[in-house]
Amino acid sequence: MEIVKTVVVALAIAFVLRVLLFQPFTIPSASMEPNLYEGDYIVVSKWAYGYSKYSSGLPINLPLGEDRVFGRAPERGDIVVFKLPRDDKTDYIKRVIGLPGDRVQMIGNVLHINGAPVDNVVVTRGEVADIFGPRAMTQSRETLPGGRSFLIQDFGPGGDLDDTPVYEVPEGYYFMMGDNRDNSIDSRVQESAGVGLVPDENLVGKAEIIAFSWSPGASLFNPVSWFANVRPSRFFRVLD
Repeated sequence: MEIVKTVVVALAIAFVLRVLLFQPFTIPSASMEPNLYEGDYIVVSKWAYGYSKYSSGLPINLPLGEDRVFGRAPERGDIVVFKLPRDDKTDYIKRVIGLPGDRVQMIGNVLHINGAPVDNVVVTRGEVADIFGPRAMTQSRETLPGGRSFLIQDFGPGGDLDDTPVYEVPEGYYFMMGDNRDNSIDSRVQESAGVGLVPDENLVGKAEIIAFSWSPGASLFNPVSWFANVRPSRFFRVLD
């Protein structure tokens, strides 16, 4: 009975931590490179923006209506996990670029917020091989209004999402973008095929830290692959 009690208490603590405080997520794609890589395991704080019917981590949505309990607004530049608006089930991770009342637009591969270009300084140029073959790649440091600064990655002008119309962000919504600007389906793509604008109630939490990381190829059922693909340099990295 003592063992059973210990197990029950441990499970209850884990349940509370997952529902109210922290939730782990795995990065499934390259859309947030160079800051998050496929195979990164991140920890998301559930309390950062309060709680909504979509942020419990339970297989059912809590009956909280349209409001958030202990709600707080995200800041521009936060990396956020949210439920995809078109199905309210799929978890996505992007960066908050546009706040309620903002006008967001891409012009010639440059992000504009409220009519002004965002500061963007090239850090490095290189070449990346992906499913499209070797491509020239640029990493730049982007600084948003308010001073939040982080690296972005793109493959030069001329991409499908490098020139867009003006997106006006209404009250209660946020405009999300991936840091890998030419390899991200985000708020630049209409909700019917992409993300569209994200309602406040769909926010799950703020991505805080990379707990650990394996490159693609690691398998839970093949322990040898853990050591061959582990990326210790990314362990416990706090996210910008």
